Amino acid sequence: METNEISNTAILAGTVKSAPTISHQIEGEKFYDFDLSVERLSKTVDVIPVTVSERTENASRLQVGDKVIMRGQYRSHNKNINDKNRLILHFFAKDVEYSKENEQLNDVKLVGYICKAPVYRKTPFDREICDVLLAVNRTTNYHRSDYIPCILWGRNARFVSNLPIGTKLEVSGRIQSRNYTKTQENGLIEEKTAYEVSCQHVAVLENLKSAEKII
Repeated sequence: METNEISNTAILAGTVKSAPTISHQIEGEKFYDFDLSVERLSKTVDVIPVTVSERTENASRLQVGDKVIMRGQYRSHNKNINDKNRLILHFFAKDVEYSKENEQLNDVKLVGYICKAPVYRKTPFDREICDVLLAVNRTTNYHRSDYIPCILWGRNARFVSNLPIGTKLEVSGRIQSRNYTKTQENGLIEEKTAYEVSCQHVAVLENLKSAEKII
């Protein structure tokens, strides 16, 4: 798909929670990983994995406790863990600025295609939820996509639950982290963290018939 459409933008402002460590290197360029904590209005804190290049201004000087504002994209990649492919999500920072105030920002906007059937359910308190996996094409690499789990609520959940695979959506919201426990086959209980985009707004950009011609 050849397009100049901006399909993935995000901005985060929060506090560096863990010291940056080298994650990988590509053609001599080092990339660092660290966690950023961002507080919601409800005072719940999302802890978001961040990746940044050493060539990004201020990246090499980041320390735990620094207040920063970052602009970039929410991305994914597959990683083999215990002989199983896992979808790893992270914020890729394209620029990093120091913040003098304790600013808390968490905004993301995605344009992508529904690539799995939406999963609709209700909570024990009868709240409607729908899980959607979006394939978001990278504008700089038309042969690669990021697969981003999204969650919608209420009437948006009900609306999206009836959309077919291939529908092109525009969503906006925030990146959230969610802790949960999983019981292994051997009976051991493992604590895990899920990452997803909690969507406040959603719009259909292409119906299935049109989307099939574009993909």
